[in-house]
Amino acid sequence: MHAEQQLWRTEKYRVMYYSQAHYNQIRHMMRDGCTVEELQQTINEALTLTPTDGSRSNALQHMWGYFKKQTTDEQKARYIKLLEEKQWGALRAYLATLAQQYNVVYLQQSTILQQD
Repeated sequence: MHAEQQLWRTEKYRVMYYSQAHYNQIRHMMRDGCTVEELQQTINEALTLTPTDGSRSNALQHMWGYFKKQTTDEQKARYIKLLEEKQWGALRAYLATLAQQYNVVYLQQSTILQQD
């Protein structure tokens, strides 16, 4: 895997969390070809923004999709409660726990679930 692909793989959901526009821009950059430096610069730009509730919700719902069919009713209820209450930090931590429990390596390697 090329360095830019590896970087994008780990940063994808963090960028989506902060900025859907930057996420879309990077998807085009990756398709058209870019350097690691160009990719990192665009990621850094996204991370300077204040995430909206919509961008946070969108990214976290995408991550939830990796194990939503495996979770218990209690786990699903907790996820929905945290999402509805917009407890973003707690929800990220909960998704990190679920990624460990269900061994979703792709999410375990995602920087958004490794923060705070």
